Amino acid sequence: MTDVARVRLRTDSTVAWVFAALSVATMVVTTWIGFRSWEAFWRAVIHPLDLQQPQALTTGLWASDLMILQVLLMARLPWLERAWGREVLVRWHRQLGYWSFWLMLLHVLLFVLAREQHEPDAMRAAMARLFLTDPWMLVATIGTVLIVLVVVTSMIDVRRWMRYETWHLIHLYAYFGMGLALPHQLATGDFRVGWIAVYWWVLYAGTLTVVLVWRVVVPLQRSLRHGIRIEGLQRETPDAVSVTMTGRDLQGLGTRSGQFFVWRFLGRRGWTRGHPYSISAAPTGERLRVTIADEGDEGARAGDLRVGARVIIEGPYGSLDLAHRRHPRLVMFAAGAGITPFRALLEDADLAPGEAMLVYRVRDAGQAIFRDELEALAARRGIDLLVLAGPRRSPRSWLPEGVVGEETEAMERLVPGLADRDVYLCGPPAWSAEVTRTARAGGVRRRDLHREDFSW
Repeated sequence: MTDVARVRLRTDSTVAWVFAALSVATMVVTTWIGFRSWEAFWRAVIHPLDLQQPQALTTGLWASDLMILQVLLMARLPWLERAWGREVLVRWHRQLGYWSFWLMLLHVLLFVLAREQHEPDAMRAAMARLFLTDPWMLVATIGTVLIVLVVVTSMIDVRRWMRYETWHLIHLYAYFGMGLALPHQLATGDFRVGWIAVYWWVLYAGTLTVVLVWRVVVPLQRSLRHGIRIEGLQRETPDAVSVTMTGRDLQGLGTRSGQFFVWRFLGRRGWTRGHPYSISAAPTGERLRVTIADEGDEGARAGDLRVGARVIIEGPYGSLDLAHRRHPRLVMFAAGAGITPFRALLEDADLAPGEAMLVYRVRDAGQAIFRDELEALAARRGIDLLVLAGPRRSPRSWLPEGVVGEETEAMERLVPGLADRDVYLCGPPAWSAEVTRTARAGGVRRRDLHREDFSW
């Protein structure tokens, strides 16, 4: 690892942990704002069924904090993307989303119960004021409904039946819902004055600024500066297309093999929705290449891209590079289109013969993307290449039919010295989860697992 890479790695890690510390500090400050004293907070903890105004208020404020944190995790902050990786950020984003959702519902329920206690003989009027006529409450109610819609459609069993474009559009309603829920919080009581008002305005305005800068301004600035356009298309397999792009001063992007961009190909339907694709060839100052599998709505149209079309980019992102290695040897597990980042890594990584192994899982040998290129790279650079082709031998197995032995035993046999290697992993989430579980059972430590999933 070069000195520059070490400095960048330390910087990314420091920024990431400062971000985590500030997130915890924000929750602490918010708790104090809700209860106004730690004595009141501990009294609520000890007597949770003794419903008071602070409990109802604080659960809503906690939900707001977690919503803000959710947005920041997906704001494409490069330090977090490189330090923790997209797979970790997406997982935390979803978990925080569910926590904020339940806190929001608890917030509403506690206020309903409080109104019932104070106005038991006028519940209809009390509920009308709570949800409709109190200042900004109708707007907040609409925002809450939108957030509920987003959470329901984000559940795995619901999402799998939806087109990506439909899910993406509905998911954007979460931002609208958060915006509608904001005024009722800032327009009442002492939230309008003093340091408490400043605190919340800084949180919300700061989050909006971060999103606009890293999701809008920086991508547009980079895209205009580098003038990226499609140079050519090449059909790799019946189910995969490589897209080669050219531009100005592409080395200025600082792209490393193993990373990905979020791409928008102009001049076609659906260009407003970005899709993450990994670099599938070592980046140069003149060209970038991605390979798109014909999976989903965007992939199915990959062959219809127009040569010469402009491209808008976000990135580079991702932690699937060799800067995070801890061991002299490594093994890469790829499934399907998950081979793309490893194809680029194997091309330009400084690897000695026998240092790296690639395990490539495909349903059919004819679907193996870059098969000829991988075999040539393996022969030239001394990389151990193992292609595992065939249908799964069981629904919860990462192995194909014909491989004998229990999951962990088979992995240890196929990958000698498994526990003393860094394990890099890219593929569909369910398959990646099985490989992760098996590798952990085989003695691989969590910190030695480097994983990116491709899913939405």
